[in-house]
Amino acid sequence: MDIQHNQLLRFTTAGSVDDGKSTLIGRLLYDSKSIFEDQIAAVENTSKQKGIDGVDLALFTDGLKDEREQGITIDVAYRYFTTPKRKFIIADTPGHVEYTRNMVTGASTANAAIILIDARNGVIEQTKRHAYIASLLQIPHIVVCVNKMDLVDYNEERFNEIVQQFEEFASKLYIKDVRYIPISALNGDNVVNRSENMAWYKDSPLLNVLETLHISSDVNKIDSRLAVQTVIRPQRDGFIDYRGYAGRLQSGIFRVGDEVAVLPSGFTSTVKSINAGEKEVEEAFAPMSVSMTLEDDIDISRGDMIVRKNNQPETLQEFDVMLCWLNRDSARPRTKYTIMHTSNEKKAMIKDVVYKMNINTFERDEEDKSLNMNDIARVKIRTTHRLMTDAYRKNRQTGSIILIDDATKETVAAGMIV
Repeated sequence: MDIQHNQLLRFTTAGSVDDGKSTLIGRLLYDSKSIFEDQIAAVENTSKQKGIDGVDLALFTDGLKDEREQGITIDVAYRYFTTPKRKFIIADTPGHVEYTRNMVTGASTANAAIILIDARNGVIEQTKRHAYIASLLQIPHIVVCVNKMDLVDYNEERFNEIVQQFEEFASKLYIKDVRYIPISALNGDNVVNRSENMAWYKDSPLLNVLETLHISSDVNKIDSRLAVQTVIRPQRDGFIDYRGYAGRLQSGIFRVGDEVAVLPSGFTSTVKSINAGEKEVEEAFAPMSVSMTLEDDIDISRGDMIVRKNNQPETLQEFDVMLCWLNRDSARPRTKYTIMHTSNEKKAMIKDVVYKMNINTFERDEEDKSLNMNDIARVKIRTTHRLMTDAYRKNRQTGSIILIDDATKETVAAGMIV
């Protein structure tokens, strides 16, 4: 099979501190022979300097100096590798409770999430937090890896206890597909190769599961949305003979002849032509970038959205969002932020904190109106201009927003429209 045409699986790893995420990824890369010889030599040399016999697998992902000095992973580290069956992008996210924001970042585009659980400790608060975020972001596949099985004598009963613990609270979440694998990342049990120490486990090792997971596109194919980024008006001999509306299809399909509406104005027209690059096409589908012309001359500018006439998003100035606060500084009441939504940049403010979610207990706190780093809350946002929105559960592209602090230009929050 031609590797260039293989499907790409994006997955994130999450777990508590010292659950072995970096070691697991190192084992995946090492045993699948996805590491260059010079990288192996460099890691072997560093391992010797640290007084470690053999190879410290965690060093294949912990590339930052601060990470090595502290012995923890403190940022989202991306790694890429390929097997004969599939290509992979890994987002290795930190385990500390204060780095929830990094998991939100790493998991936002993932097809699957690997949640590590230490076999000695079982399901803990961080496990619940990571599972909740995976559910919130609607990651379709969760692979629960019960790691360090070698430290509990590869005990099947212990593995079954942890599976039951996870299922008890996961039943309250919106998770479509959960798999459970007992592993020892350090020794390689059930990571790339099947474990001889756990003959009682009859299913596939982790790599085989990742290679065979069904990758369902998260692109909404029904609701046609073209967020206009720019208007193309080339000059030829002093006359303007082309007016194209260029942008990326957020979702759905457009065909020449389709009846469309332009939002927020509401004017209607018909698709005259569609260009993908220099080629004229009869239809375009998400996530293609195209330039579209209409039969009627309508005033359209950046931030407007072209949609099907009979299938339109909500056009709102006020809406509810499940928001994860990413910034070290707390949210300031009634402060104006820049909201980024598709090709739109508008001013917005957090009008109200409806409730804050306690991820460990799934309780809602309606009294606390503060927003601090790593908080997840349902908030009401009001914008200066109307935005064309869909609920995140229906359309990831038109249902997601970020907030930017105008003073520092930092991204302070990421949210999913309810």
